[in-house]
Amino acid sequence: MLHLVLSRRGFLASALALLVRGASRDAHDCAHGNTRIRGPHPTPRPGITAAHVLAADRLADASPSARAAFAQVREILGVVDGIRCHCGCADNEGNYSLLSCYEGDGMARHCQLCQGQARMAYRLHRDGRTLNEIRTAIDERYG
Repeated sequence: MLHLVLSRRGFLASALALLVRGASRDAHDCAHGNTRIRGPHPTPRPGITAAHVLAADRLADASPSARAAFAQVREILGVVDGIRCHCGCADNEGNYSLLSCYEGDGMARHCQLCQGQARMAYRLHRDGRTLNEIRTAIDERYG
């Protein structure tokens, strides 16, 4: 019989991951249930900087995957600012783009959908895809 022993921190991290996964799934299901109207992708704002993206030292409690997503976002700000987030947060007042998920309280620390969209955008941008091609791929995967 396999026994798994978790520390308190490990247990809390696992519980949080399950909660986030459930919330993300609910937002995804809500979007596919047509209870929300999807808007267009935003136009990237000129002169956007990483000034409001959560700094690496504020991500000490985040997973390595989340920290990597934040680092990738810092490299492609204009691309990420031109993508509408599909986790449901785009409907929140003050959220402009996927970049908004990496600013302020940095909700992308815990949201697997936000992280996945950023990683996908980074990979496609690195492969030479245009913003429109990246948007289409993200819409097909997450929309």
